[in-house]
Amino acid sequence: MSYSLQLYTLRNAIQEDLPGTIKKVAEIGFTQVEPYNFVATAKELGAALKENGLTSPSGHAPLLSQDQDEIFAAAKELGISTVIDPYLPAEHWQKAEDIQATAAKLNAAAKKGAEYGIRVGYHNHAWELESTVEGQTALEYFEGLLDPELVLEVDTYWVAVGGQDPVEILTKLGDRVKFIHIKDGPLNTDTKAQQPAGQGKIAVWDVIGAAKSLEVGVVEFDDYSGDIFEGITQSLSFLNSDSAQATEGAKA
Repeated sequence: MSYSLQLYTLRNAIQEDLPGTIKKVAEIGFTQVEPYNFVATAKELGAALKENGLTSPSGHAPLLSQDQDEIFAAAKELGISTVIDPYLPAEHWQKAEDIQATAAKLNAAAKKGAEYGIRVGYHNHAWELESTVEGQTALEYFEGLLDPELVLEVDTYWVAVGGQDPVEILTKLGDRVKFIHIKDGPLNTDTKAQQPAGQGKIAVWDVIGAAKSLEVGVVEFDDYSGDIFEGITQSLSFLNSDSAQATEGAKA
């Protein structure tokens, strides 16, 4: 299993010292990262990744609101092979026609991405699971409208906050899911209450096991009340620990 770190987790440290932060990520033991806002930071970020031997299989960029050619060109420069739209607010997920319009736009983005040799995906929050359209969650309805080449990055924590079982949702979405966000905590919207993997209410190993076509598990904290570098270190240690997996399996 391959693990990455969503760099949004370290946004404050990155603003202060991008090269130093990337060096620290490598020292903690991550070999892959998932950049955000990478058009603005492509040159500096690319140099820091190269210097520390890190790769970026995926990255977040607002494909539906910014210049797609710029995004795909920067992604190519950074070696990002999957660009994931990270966020569309709740109002886009209430009605079938709005979801259809979003799917059509992402399908078009995927065609443009293919010209650069780049795949396109989408990352959910809680509202895509809180909303029901035609008897299924908005996320499942949306998945049914996507062209075959599009992928999903399921944020398993927000699925649970949205009132759904992440294992069940991952099973339903099947092969479409190539990435997941691994985070833990008390399953509420208080992002500062998020915890390192294995310390909250998410059955992390069950979730990972349910994503049958998973390429990368991405560690992320939306926020954290403690030392964030400690938090990501603890998450990675948990994920790399065979004994943790065995314990989780025994509890199941």
